[in-house]
Amino acid sequence: MQHVRSTLHKIAGDLVRREGNEGPLLAWPVVCGGKVARCTSALSFADGVLTVAVPDEGWRLQLQSFVPQYLAGLNRLVQEPVSRIEFRTIPRER
Repeated sequence: MQHVRSTLHKIAGDLVRREGNEGPLLAWPVVCGGKVARCTSALSFADGVLTVAVPDEGWRLQLQSFVPQYLAGLNRLVQEPVSRIEFRTIPRER
């Protein structure tokens, strides 16, 4: 199973690196995982900062504790380094 995961991350990294500045936006769902990706959305990437929309303050606070892991995962996949993640509370429309 670990070999499959490693291979998938290599393929994702190859695809994401080709996207340059858009790479972190594409890599966010891969790095954060499916459950988090369904409730969040990468909005923009500029000057090393990835801005991610979250549905409420609870999500923002919870995800903040995972920032070091997310940064490590993103920087394994993208060409331009991500130095910071900012979570912006934007309620989802129902």
